[in-house]
Amino acid sequence: MTGTSPPGLPAPLQPAVPEAGPELAADHPTWPASLPAGVSSCFRSAEQTGQTDVQTAHHPSPPTSQPAPGFHSPGPSAMQLLWLLASLLALSQALPFEQRGFWDFTLDDGPLMMNDEEASGAGSTSGVPDPDSVTPTYSAMCPFGCHCHLRVVQCSDLGLKSVPREVSPDTTLLDLQSNHISELRKDDFKGLQHLYALVLVNNKISKIHEKAFSPLRRLQKLYISKNQLVEIPPNLPSSLVELRIHDNRIRKVPKGVFSGLRNMNCIEMGGNPLENSGFEPGAFDGLKLNYLRISEAKLTGIPKDLPETLNELHLDHNKIQAIELEDLLRYSKLYRLGLGHNQIRMIENGSLSFLPTLRELHLDNNKLSRVPSGLPDLKLLQVVYLHSNNITKVGVNDFCPMGFGVKRAYYNGISLFNNPVPYWEVARLQELTRGLEPTEARPKDPMLHISHPAPRPSFLLGRRT
Repeated sequence: MTGTSPPGLPAPLQPAVPEAGPELAADHPTWPASLPAGVSSCFRSAEQTGQTDVQTAHHPSPPTSQPAPGFHSPGPSAMQLLWLLASLLALSQALPFEQRGFWDFTLDDGPLMMNDEEASGAGSTSGVPDPDSVTPTYSAMCPFGCHCHLRVVQCSDLGLKSVPREVSPDTTLLDLQSNHISELRKDDFKGLQHLYALVLVNNKISKIHEKAFSPLRRLQKLYISKNQLVEIPPNLPSSLVELRIHDNRIRKVPKGVFSGLRNMNCIEMGGNPLENSGFEPGAFDGLKLNYLRISEAKLTGIPKDLPETLNELHLDHNKIQAIELEDLLRYSKLYRLGLGHNQIRMIENGSLSFLPTLRELHLDNNKLSRVPSGLPDLKLLQVVYLHSNNITKVGVNDFCPMGFGVKRAYYNGISLFNNPVPYWEVARLQELTRGLEPTEARPKDPMLHISHPAPRPSFLLGRRT
């Protein structure tokens, strides 16, 4: 039998790399079918898996023709089997697309905690197709030197001095990080009305035209950290949900700069030389934030005019010296409060009573001489970080209320290491902690480390040598 097809039958099928159709992202008109590697939002629950999977492949329909007279063609089941085999072979050759070098941040040591530091352009390259072999799906437009796939345009680490012009209007994610862009001009993003995320991290941007973001009517994520901005960009898109503007040179947050941003729920503005006086009264009016981070700034106290909707407030690595009675009055919805690495010596009695839903409290690396009062009244509190302070004494009821029939917090962990507190004073507390048997009251190692969350209550205590 020869290799040629009998008269009237189609030529032998050859496996081919499938072409993804526009309906890949039809379920979400403003975002690809799955996010690129490394993409994450403010919350761990929104973290993506890290690869873009080809969900649907389209092949041209097999040609149809009548068999030659006298020739008996295979039955329908045989043809279907042959076509299915060819389709599977084609799909097996298509590698998943993996983005490289996205995002300048990762989640921090606890759920919903964030880190300002992330290497740029150091992602894995395994599984990345050759750029020359990838055919742009939605448009033939792709800036020179960039990687374009589906609706993602990646132009990082190219030495660009301005925003490229040849970006397809279908683009939903534009990555321009780690370039030399110094200015955003009026028409830099003209026609990009479908853009969902814009990454401008690690450039030299010091000037932004007041109408630069006007065309971006669907923009939800703007990452413009690690630049040279001295003010928050004006006229941000009303669709914006997440703003990352940390590690710039911003000293002032004027009133009205966030006006009209009703959808905003996350702002990261740490690493700026912001003082308490830099927040004008009403600067956050109208915002319904869930997450706010102003770490590594120059704050000497807790700002009193932040959104009362906050669930997470991170003020680590500042110069806060005390927490006064009314400092936390308007933040009753907090469940995570970060005050580590400050200079806090005093927490006024009753200050923590305004935080009935608090679950995690970071007071490590301060100058506290005693355990803050009011912890037993926080019935939802699970984790307390008090290590690296000057605590010399721990009372029996500092964490758990005394008496029968009193509701107690179910602690996952309490850190007390690097304090001059005697170990035997802390050992008594473990007998009061739910989940430990009396015979298990004393841990074998006073330098015990636990992971978060711990399967049962644990104490980190003793002095480090």
